[in-house]
Parts: sequence; C-alpha cells; structure tokens
Amino acid sequence: MNPSPSGTVARKSRVFIVDDHPLVREGLTNLINGQDDLTVCGEAKDSAEAIDGIAKERPDVAIIDISLTNESGLELIKQLVKQFPQVALIVLSMHDEALYAERALRAGARGYVMKHETSKSVLTSIRRVLGGEIYVSERIVNRMALRLASSGRTVARSPVERLSDRELEIFQLLGQGRTPSEIAGDLNLSLKTVQAYCARAKEKFGVTSLTELLRAAIRWDDASHVK
Repeated sequence: MNPSPSGTVARKSRVFIVDDHPLVREGLTNLINGQDDLTVCGEAKDSAEAIDGIAKERPDVAIIDISLTNESGLELIKQLVKQFPQVALIVLSMHDEALYAERALRAGARGYVMKHETSKSVLTSIRRVLGGEIYVSERIVNRMALRLASSGRTVARSPVERLSDRELEIFQLLGQGRTPSEIAGDLNLSLKTVQAYCARAKEKFGVTSLTELLRAAIRWDDASHVK
C-alpha cells in the first residue's frame, strides 16, 4: 500500500462479507484483498454469524447476500442498520428485480449489485458507499426508472409488489420449497403467524389455497433469478 504524504501507511477500509456460499466468499475475499485500499476483516454464512462478526470487527462496509439460506437478507439489513448505523451495507443479489433493490434501499442498504456483474462493479460499489454515495447496478437503475415513470399512471401493482417485506420473505421461502412449519422454525415465528402471512399473500394473489400460492411462489422465484 502506498504511504500517505506524511510517510505513514494509509489505513485500508475494512469489508465484512455475508454469503452462504463458501466459493462466493472466497472469490470476494481474493478480489478485495488484492486492492491497495481495501481488506476483508471477516465473513459469515448467516445472520447470527454476521451480527456477531460485525459487532466484533466493526467494518466500514458489509456486503450481504439478500438470499441467505432459509433467511431474509432484508431482515438482516434492518437489524444491522439499527445496531450498526455506521456500517455501510451493500446487497449482493441474484435477483434481477428492481423490486428487491427498492426494498433493500428502503431497509437501509447503500448499494445493490447483481452477482453476475463484473468484479469492477463490486469494487466500484464499495468505494462509492465509502464515499457516502449510493450505488445501484445500471441495469437495476433502468428498471427502477421505468417503475417510477409508470407510477403516475393508473397501472395496478403486481401481487408481488403489494406484499410486505415479511410476506415477500415467506413467499420467497415457499418458492424455495420450504413448508410453513419449516419457515416458522427458520424465522423464529409461530406457525400461526406464518399462516397469517400466507393468508394475506393469498388474498393479494387472488388464490384460495396454499398449493396455488406455492405454485405462484415457485414461478416467481424461477423468473426472478438471472439465468
């Protein structure tokens, strides 16, 4: 690393990685540690490890997979913003959805990057949020602009757009093959609470059975991932 004008070595910005795929964590670590101004100070595979690790390491930036196994990155973002407001959060996502980007930013994230993008985009996002800016992938920015442009028209929102963050989280887990009982355990909710969220989601989708909601969830989960 280059010394500062005073002759001292400039401090590297510290990055924490949260992703449930070891290969993704390894790839990001190698990429970031190869930079003169950045270093990875820790990593986690789930929310519990993320909260403990960030509390210990106090990074400048945390990169978070929005689709952790049987968990919601959105809920993790909300917790981290509340507990560690000084840490800039960047979402790394497989979801090619402006819907997710908007929700992530509303939850407190400062950046949203697609996993299929170049390593340069990841590094740019880190440096942008370190500089106090917001970074969103160009592809997602265009989609968000289209959604904004159509918001003034009398266009009905899709059922997915009308879901609350928690309803969307449960809907996504249904699409990944989790049962209501399993989701209750994953999210530390009662089965009755999960069923209530499912009931509200069914109303918004205009379906009457869990099977129909499950089919919609599977179709949406497949369509919302980059192929």
